[in-house]
Amino acid sequence: MASNGGNGACMESTELAEEQISILEENFKKVSKHPDGTTLMLIAAECGLSEADTAKWFRKRNAQWRKSEGLPAELGSVMD
Repeated sequence: MASNGGNGACMESTELAEEQISILEENFKKVSKHPDGTTLMLIAAECGLSEADTAKWFRKRNAQWRKSEGLPAELGSVMD
């Protein structure tokens, strides 16, 4: 399994392969920051992850993105 070269997008409890991170990042940037249930299921299947792990990755990645944009880490009244 490939190591995460310190890209900051890894999950604490689950080490993700670079290919999985690449797929997740591409979907985050091009498809949706907040995928619906069906989209989340498809992304999870493409990555070989559970829907729960995929949802967790999106929550953490959203918090990271919001912080980088100077927004509160939690979704509030300002929509992404």
